Amino acid sequence: MHTATLKRGAKKRGIRERVFVDLPQSDMDFLQIFADKMGWLIDKKQNLWDKYIQSNFHDIGLSDEEIMEEVRAVRYGEV
Repeated sequence: MHTATLKRGAKKRGIRERVFVDLPQSDMDFLQIFADKMGWLIDKKQNLWDKYIQSNFHDIGLSDEEIMEEVRAVRYGEV
């Protein structure tokens, strides 16, 4: 299955809705043609994750071990 995000924008009012659709890979070409005709934007789930990761801080100043210590402290109540 393939996850795609469909966004149809009402440019005059600035209203947008986002819909997530799981569909077989074989139907993706049809969905792309249909979305183009409707004026929708299609974005794949992986692209959304990549954009999210790129838009956040890259140097958090903690090592992997320090992060795991914090996770364990919260998870096992050692706070």
